[in-house]
Amino acid sequence: MAGEAMRTLPAGHPSLALGFASPPGTLVVLGRAGGVLVPPAARCPVTFGRNTAEVTVPLGEDDRRVSRRHGVLERHAGRWWVRATGKVPLRLPRSRLVFAGAAPVPLPPGYLPVYARGSGDREHVLEIRIADGTPSPVPAGRLRPDERLVLAMVARAFLRREERPRPVPVPLAASRLSALDPDGGWTAETVAGVLDSVRFRFRPGSPDEDLVAALVSAAVLVPPDLALLSPELPPVGEEGWMPSTWGS
Repeated sequence: MAGEAMRTLPAGHPSLALGFASPPGTLVVLGRAGGVLVPPAARCPVTFGRNTAEVTVPLGEDDRRVSRRHGVLERHAGRWWVRATGKVPLRLPRSRLVFAGAAPVPLPPGYLPVYARGSGDREHVLEIRIADGTPSPVPAGRLRPDERLVLAMVARAFLRREERPRPVPVPLAASRLSALDPDGGWTAETVAGVLDSVRFRFRPGSPDEDLVAALVSAAVLVPPDLALLSPELPPVGEEGWMPSTWGS
């Protein structure tokens, strides 16, 4: 594959948490507006940020809190590294922050979401996968759009890959969903009913913490589902909005 150039991935491409069939060493980078695939022999850097005309992969293109060029992926010494270049730090799993001017961080093989905090309560996710030959996860089932919204709220800390994630309590989840969707009729009883329905299908008898952890581990819920919690995006299920393509 020597000399082969990167190729683009379209907006609406399924989450990389579901896997991506490609030769070991391939780098795949994906945002809400699309992404790129970089073959193992290629060495071109991958930039990401708000300025769609100047970066390889757009990230937070409608959010001015995200820098025009927020970060870059570069290949050195046989592996890929991420370097922050924006005014807001990048956040890696386990709540590790990477600031502009800091040393680049090596990327492990496999799947890695990288986060950029946007305006208000927005969370922008850049998905990275370095193919390592391991099988892709097989999702254990599907969620309805309303279930995905509730689970994204309850499992927010798990989708953010925080150090010690805990589920959002049902009353607080209902309050936040009501603020996000005032006409949705979200009450604690409604949220609890949705959780119980999902629990019955996926993990009967389990507490909320075990349920959401299992859904994230099985890639039934994926980090880009955090976009469902952004009030700036179209309503759940609107045609053309990427989360509606993830098995909802």
